[in-house]
Amino acid sequence: MLSGKKIVIGITGSIAAYKIPLLVRLLKKEGAQVQILMTPAAHDFVTPLTLSTLSERPVLSSFFREEDGNWFSHVDLGLWADLLLVAPLSANTLAKMATGIADNLLLTTVLSARCPVYFAPAMDLDMYKHPATKHNIRTLQSFGYHFIEPDAGELASGLSGPGRMKEPEELFRFIKMQLLPEGPFAGKKVLVSAGPTFEPIDPVRYIGNHSTGRMGIEIALALARKGAQVELVLGPSSIEVNHPGIRLSKVTTADEMYNQCTRIFPDCQLAVMAAAVADFAPVKPAEQKIKKKDGLASIELKPTPDILAALGKVKTAAQFLVGFALETENEEANSRQKLESKNLDLIVLNSLKDKGAGFGHPTNKVSVLSRLGQRVDFPLKSKKEVAEDILTLIAKNLSTLS
Repeated sequence: MLSGKKIVIGITGSIAAYKIPLLVRLLKKEGAQVQILMTPAAHDFVTPLTLSTLSERPVLSSFFREEDGNWFSHVDLGLWADLLLVAPLSANTLAKMATGIADNLLLTTVLSARCPVYFAPAMDLDMYKHPATKHNIRTLQSFGYHFIEPDAGELASGLSGPGRMKEPEELFRFIKMQLLPEGPFAGKKVLVSAGPTFEPIDPVRYIGNHSTGRMGIEIALALARKGAQVELVLGPSSIEVNHPGIRLSKVTTADEMYNQCTRIFPDCQLAVMAAAVADFAPVKPAEQKIKKKDGLASIELKPTPDILAALGKVKTAAQFLVGFALETENEEANSRQKLESKNLDLIVLNSLKDKGAGFGHPTNKVSVLSRLGQRVDFPLKSKKEVAEDILTLIAKNLSTLS
């Protein structure tokens, strides 16, 4: 299945390195070409002999091999690979990657790589939770690298918690999905918006809503699991989002969400706009906190940018646009008007009249309306299940997608 696919695996100094031989064996059984790069510290945890035997290629750790005079070019390695995975990634090499340090063959190859780069950290509980580590992970994600979040479980130190590298079988399934995607969303670049926007009144107060972002996040995760390359634009939310198939852009205001979505959308084939964007924002937010004793007779508001309308205006025949509507009255009529006026292909209707649906619930109850006049109603389900239902309907209506 992976015949002809070229994979570079970079191994760093972590006890989890002992798991990589099994990953190499799984990849080789599928016909992949695997090149192992090791940092000097990685040699303490797994032997090059084992890895070279399984990969059927010499393991590389330095630029120059004295015994035969061979020179190894990090540029050639970076161009050769279809996918580069650094696993396990130690806290030390993570910090070097985040700052662009290139003091060994693995790090210079990462900097030279034109293929997708994935990284699977492995470290002890407190190291993983340290602010410096979190900052470095976010930095790599900002480079476009894909984060494979570690599991929680028993660690080498005897502690239990997050920091345990994904098992080889999981890494193998992920690599296979990325290199051989299947289904209507596989390989598609998709824009998803989620969460509320906060429009500042003063430095401590804002206009917002009760959206947590969970519905849009579940849609983004479902798309990523199906092989899509997801660009998630997320308003203020307490929900952590970590998936190697999702590139996260955090925003606060409607203007910021508008700028990100309109920048990303032209390169996307599908957009699912689930964010609950504030309709109005203060015209002139106060620079200092408004004191109660000073009083406030009124707040002058202005409309925020209409993101859906802006995307619908520039949408091409090869793009598919899905909107959301949260209504309290005349639900279907208002939703169909929005569907037509904003040039949407589908619209997902929520009603606050439905118990357990809408903001702040782990569940949702939706109806999906199409341009062709069709309506599909779903019962109350978990938002994860609702996301799958929505994607099933989108897949059935993707006839305009190339």
